[in-house]
Parts: sequence; structure tokens; C-alpha cells
Amino acid sequence: MTSNADPGPSSGNGSAGVSGPTQSLWLRLLALSSAAGGAAIILAGIPAVILNGPDGVLSSTLGGLLVMAFFAISLLVGHFMGRNNPSGAIGMFVATYFVKVVGFAVVLFLIGAPAWLHGRWFLIGAVATVVLWQAAEIFGFSKARLQIYNDPEPKEPNNV
Repeated sequence: MTSNADPGPSSGNGSAGVSGPTQSLWLRLLALSSAAGGAAIILAGIPAVILNGPDGVLSSTLGGLLVMAFFAISLLVGHFMGRNNPSGAIGMFVATYFVKVVGFAVVLFLIGAPAWLHGRWFLIGAVATVVLWQAAEIFGFSKARLQIYNDPEPKEPNNV
């Protein structure tokens, strides 16, 4: 049977399959986003090496890797906290975000910028990685199957 709004082929008589929740959502997102981040580093590195040589490609790669580390920490926290304490995962995301921002800032200020670092390519590598990483995460979340309701309990036959 089909909807009155869209005349189309008749639905089959077979039952629709049941699909459970996505297994290991956070690790799947980490793999997908890491691949996208790696592609961004390569895409940013090609013009960097052409225009500024090894220092340019190293700068863009460092910017991309820093972004990947920043986001990967969140996905790993989601994986481990979501498994053990799903209701506390959001609070851990907030705490982790604060620690990451402060931690990365302290590390960057303490280490400082090396003389070989090209700020322009560092920024281009970081921005390209953020854009492709986030696009991959959105795509991955859009394909995830999240179970909202509990499965129905099987009904016992009435012995009347």
C-alpha cells in the first residue's frame, strides 16, 4: 500500500527489516573524520610545498594535526564515556573542551612558534582540516542509526 500523496509502485508484502543502533558510533566517526582530516592535510600541503617548500608543508601539516588531535580527543571521550555513563557524557564533553582549550593554549604559548613555521600555511592547514573534519562528522552523524525507543517486549501467549 502506498500513500495517496505519491502514486508509485505498490509496497511489497514482506516485512521490513529491523536495524539496531550503530555499533561504536564514536570510533566510526573518528575513522571517517580522520580520513577527511588526512585528505585536508594533503590538499593544503600540495600548494604549501610548491610555494614555500618543506617549511610550508610542515607548517600546514602541523596545523592540520593539531586540529585532528583536538577533535579526536572529544570523540574518544564520547566513546569511553558514552559506553559507561551515557547521561554524563555531555558534562564530560564540556569539561574536556575546557581542558583542551586551556591545555593547547598553554602548550602553544610555552613552546612558541618555531622560526621555520609559516603562519599562513599553519592557518590554511588548520582551517582546511576543521572544514573537512566537521563535514565528515556531520555526514557520519547523518548516517548513524540511533535507537530512540526500547525494543518492544515479546508478548506471552495467552493460555486461556
